[in-house]
Amino acid sequence: MQEQDKPVENTETIATSIDVEALQAAAAQNQVGPESIVEPGVSAETLAQLESKVLELQDAFMRAKAEGENIRRRAQEDISKAHKFAIESFAESLVPVKDSLEMGLKVETQTVESIKEGVEMTLKQLNAAFEKNRLIEINPQQGEKLDPSKHQAVSMVPAEQEANTIVTVLQKGYMIADRLLRPALVTVAQAK
Repeated sequence: MQEQDKPVENTETIATSIDVEALQAAAAQNQVGPESIVEPGVSAETLAQLESKVLELQDAFMRAKAEGENIRRRAQEDISKAHKFAIESFAESLVPVKDSLEMGLKVETQTVESIKEGVEMTLKQLNAAFEKNRLIEINPQQGEKLDPSKHQAVSMVPAEQEANTIVTVLQKGYMIADRLLRPALVTVAQAK
């Protein structure tokens, strides 16, 4: 077998055998062809195999690129849907609460007892909706240490308890799962 007919085993050998200046000159003259850029030591069969491999790799690259774009587009659609319907479960839980309030207003003869009973039932529905959607109430007890991550002190008052402990809760706070939605507004005991 002659040296010209030996197949080249890797593309680095071909890359080093290509005369870059000859390639640039041929490209400038629009005469780029396999015979114009390859040294005489590379067989036409090897060149055809390499061209085939290049086309195969180019096709694989284009398919991978298209698949990546499809994945990115689908992920964006999923994120958009998640944002759009994020409160769907919570909204479903609140609809019965609204229905109960509307039914309470339709009652012709209302007494204080019937109104109180209706409000209590509606509050139970609302608490169930909060619980189902992991909306947790922050209602600290008197004497509990002030936690700045959950409580907001609005004033300090003299009290017969340890400093920086909660005296009264002015407004309950709420958390969604582990995230603070609203801190509990509290008054705290001042130092003696």
